[in-house]
Amino acid sequence: MKNFIFISPNFPANYWHFCRELKKNGLNVLGIGDAPYDELSADLKSSLNEYYKVGNLENYDEVYRAVAFLTFKHGRIDWLESNNEYWLERDARLRTDFNIPTGFHTENIPNVKFKSRMKEFYRRAGIPVARYHMVDTPEACIAFANEVGYPVVAKPDNGVGASHTFKLENEEQMKEFFKLKWPDTVYIMEEFVQGEVNSYDAIIDSKGEPMFETGNVTPESIMDIVNKSENSLFYILKNLPDDTRAAGRATVKSFGVKSRFIHFEFFRLLQDQEGLGKKGDLVALEVNMRPSGGVMPDMIDFAHSTDVYKIWADMVAFDRSTMPVGDHAYCAFCGRRDGKDFVLSEGEVLKKYGSHVKMAERIPDALSSAMGNQMFVAVFDSRKEMSDFYEDILRIKDDSAK
Repeated sequence: MKNFIFISPNFPANYWHFCRELKKNGLNVLGIGDAPYDELSADLKSSLNEYYKVGNLENYDEVYRAVAFLTFKHGRIDWLESNNEYWLERDARLRTDFNIPTGFHTENIPNVKFKSRMKEFYRRAGIPVARYHMVDTPEACIAFANEVGYPVVAKPDNGVGASHTFKLENEEQMKEFFKLKWPDTVYIMEEFVQGEVNSYDAIIDSKGEPMFETGNVTPESIMDIVNKSENSLFYILKNLPDDTRAAGRATVKSFGVKSRFIHFEFFRLLQDQEGLGKKGDLVALEVNMRPSGGVMPDMIDFAHSTDVYKIWADMVAFDRSTMPVGDHAYCAFCGRRDGKDFVLSEGEVLKKYGSHVKMAERIPDALSSAMGNQMFVAVFDSRKEMSDFYEDILRIKDDSAK
């Protein structure tokens, strides 16, 4: 029996589904987390063979001792995973220290975590990348911005999501950025790309071949959502475009991805941009070597009448899956921000769109900066139906009076 350690299996809350499917496939599923066992959901408890509580998941020594104990008790660990961007480096260090053969090891991490390192792999895949400059002095950064033209975007080279990302419109904002940036963090500065984010989401087998593929679109900038406390919206595509599929597969090959659930991001240009391409072309953004966060796996299931938790667990256990994919649809996410006076209350949204709504609940505080506070997930056959839904539930009362 294979031993699988799942780090922080209780967050996000839906990740217990990964554990359930692993256990169904005959794996010995061992959880390590900092939540008391009694606070775990009944579903998660039944999906684990054993749970080891640590005082603090941030404390490497504690987690190391937990892995050592589970290794002593159950034997060699075959897999260790969190499927979470936050723990990606920690997972790799544990695999390295315990000689766990599957997954990334410490030496692999810079290429998949540092945005500056990702660019070379995108280039090898034949995908254009934005020009960039590693932040050093104000004078050098101003010179770079003058070369590529304002605005420019500055963000941590090794960062999660859009945290501490700055869109700088002029030299005055550039100087302000140097006062606000974290002093001990390496930043990358890039030319601004006029595009919407398109993703390639896939489960890759041990040979680097896709077992399942889909994609999503974020028509609004996540950076603006985080920095301006805007509502959040994105959707799973009914059908993955051929160019996104080709770019995603080429990127998988370039990075040498094997046996992972991945979320790769590209810009689709909204206008011609010199050095990058024509309107509609794809430009590299960044790779994420884990599933798209939050409820995205559930949304993928809703959009394609399938179960990606099972497909992923089948990849782990058997390196193949017979899980069927059914009818395709658009699956829309809308995260409404607290403090806005929306025309439709939550109850009115559910009354009007109840046959389409799959989820309606509060978003955990840890995810709310990027995803809003109150989410609605709904499925539609056509893009127009989805657009009408977004327009309806995001309308505020001031707008309705105009």
